[in-house]
Amino acid sequence: MRNQEHQAMAGHPVEVYFEFVPLGRQVKVVAIDAASGVEVSIVAPAGASQRDMETIALRKLTKRLTDLAEGA
Repeated sequence: MRNQEHQAMAGHPVEVYFEFVPLGRQVKVVAIDAASGVEVSIVAPAGASQRDMETIALRKLTKRLTDLAEGA
């Protein structure tokens, strides 16, 4: 599991934990907001860069947190 801090912006998590789980030729990436415990996951090709996987997972997490804040 990896911890990464991000800039505080409206609707954006500040501290995020990333978990990478190899699944054959794919990787499941779980992004967890440290403050709320909200988590999302994506599946990406094992050859994708870690940075790209984190970016996609972070965008999904940010969207999920925004939806929760808006009551969706």
